[in-house]
Amino acid sequence: MSKLASIPTFLLFLFTVSAPSGSVARRAPELSINNASGKVIALSNFTGKVLVVEFLFIGSTHCGSVAKTLSALNRELGPRGFQALGVAFTAPGSMADAAAVDTFVQSYQLAIPVGYTSKENVDRFLSRGPADVLNIPQIVVIDRAGVIRAQSGNRPGNPKLEDEASLRALLDGLLKETAPSRTSGEQSLPASEESQHQR
Repeated sequence: MSKLASIPTFLLFLFTVSAPSGSVARRAPELSINNASGKVIALSNFTGKVLVVEFLFIGSTHCGSVAKTLSALNRELGPRGFQALGVAFTAPGSMADAAAVDTFVQSYQLAIPVGYTSKENVDRFLSRGPADVLNIPQIVVIDRAGVIRAQSGNRPGNPKLEDEASLRALLDGLLKETAPSRTSGEQSLPASEESQHQR
């Protein structure tokens, strides 16, 4: 038996799927997910809040740990306008359906909405290119105006978003902002303002 044949399918998947190539500071596209009870949750439901979306594999303990951190931040920062959301999708060795989501939420005692969607919907949201590599969990931070301000796995990505202290510092700045009035063509922030909140 070759060494290649002994590599778990899950690890092969991680090396062959792609990661977001979309730039930071872009308008967040709409995304809808299904929760364990079958309810459809759309990102637009949270307009006006600072939103952190964790794209995750249910079979990953690291994803569960990050989700637990986000749940704790949600309890603390929710009154200031923060919302965390978990989005599971299917990978080899990791199911994403109503039963799996319910088990995941119960196992990690999460107090945030967690749902599931297709890999294709995740690809579209993350603007994944065919030659990129996907890092999971994938953290996306969206401001009150619906603009993606930070992302953990794209190029350039910010892996510090999985660190509670770094994420908390970013969120504190974003929560102090007010949602600007929506105007057509308002797609991103000035470069100086963007870099200030990615430090």
